[in-house]
This record gives sequence, C-alpha cells and structure tokens, in this order.
Amino acid sequence: MLKKTYDWIDERLGVTPIWRDIADHDVPAHVNPANKMSAFVYCFGGLTFLIIVTQILSGMFLAMYYVPDIVNAYRSVQYITDEVLLGNIVRGMHFWGASLVIIMMFLHMLRVFFTGSYKAPRELNWVVGVLIFFVVIGFGFTGYLLPWDQKAYWATAVGAQIAETVPFVGPYIKTLLIGGDILGALTLTRFFAIHVFFLPAALLGLLGLHFIMIRKQGIAGPL
Repeated sequence: MLKKTYDWIDERLGVTPIWRDIADHDVPAHVNPANKMSAFVYCFGGLTFLIIVTQILSGMFLAMYYVPDIVNAYRSVQYITDEVLLGNIVRGMHFWGASLVIIMMFLHMLRVFFTGSYKAPRELNWVVGVLIFFVVIGFGFTGYLLPWDQKAYWATAVGAQIAETVPFVGPYIKTLLIGGDILGALTLTRFFAIHVFFLPAALLGLLGLHFIMIRKQGIAGPL
C-alpha cells in the first residue's frame, strides 16, 4: 500500500531523483565509524541536527497546550506535565534536549576547530556555524522564561541585566527583549514569539546555508 502510494506520487512529482540528490551519497572513509571508532567525532554535527529535529517536533507538541500569558503559562505547563498523555516525557525531552544540543554543538565546533575544518575554503561555513550556535543559545534563553515560575523569572531578569551591559546598544537590547522597564506580560509574549517564530526561521535559514556549503565543499579530511 505504501509502495503504491509512493510510486503514484513519484510518477507525478519525480521525488526519487530529488531525495537521492540530497541524501544518497557515499560516506568518506575518514568519517565512517564502521572503519575506525575515532571517526565518530565526525558524527557530532549529524547528531546535533538529529537533536534539533527532536526539539522542533517536541516543541510543536508543547505549543499545542502551552498558553503564553502570565496567568495561565505556569498552569499550562503543569497541565502538560501532569494531565496530557506522554506530556511529561515530551516536556522532559524538550527540556533536556535544550542542554544536550548545546553540548553536542560545542563538541562539533571543537572537532571542526582542532581538525582545521574552518580553514579555506570553509571559512564562511564556520561563520554560519557560529551564528547557528548563537541562535541555539537564544533558544535556551528565551525558552527558560516560558514556564513563568520563580526560577525562570529571576534567571531572565539576570539575563536582561547582562544584556543591558553591552556597550552602546545594551539598553535597546533589554527594551527589545522585555518590552518595558520590568518583566511582565509583554516580556512573556515577546519571548514566546522569539522562541517559536523568529529563532526557528533564523535557524532553518542558517541550517540550509550550512548544508548547501557542506554539499558544495565536501566533508573536510583529517589533518
């Protein structure tokens, strides 16, 4: 049944050449853990992407129940955790995945740095990777406030004060983030909008550039 459906779609849209062009490539020997375990370090980027996909899917699930206002935000998180089927598991995946993706991305960047994979002609890809890292940090920062509990509130207050210390533009960044002089309803709305709209759009665009350059330049070899 599935094969017939796929063949029907493939006959009309020609999807097989498209996905083969994207995904059907030989894995170079130096990045294949099947040849030597040390090549596993070249898998950190792929693992990071896998966690990002998990974060997107679990975040879509959470957004179906989360209410981004200061009266109901905490209650909606409690409802997800205690009442929704598998809600506790999905929320745990999203919570721990936020930390794990930063760790994996940091390890990936260490591998790129120590193997010299940032050198010509891959300098621009390194810059894009650094921007992706900052976007992921932004996900962690904006997502931390969303439960709207005491820990999230005061952590965000500290973060806003740190942002304010940036020379020249610090006060503007703080105002942009919290929407006024104090953390409140507008702050939560802005953080939610940044977390689910602005940052995902930036991430998907940067990931697209990242993969296009990897495809064009190939995977760097060992030093």
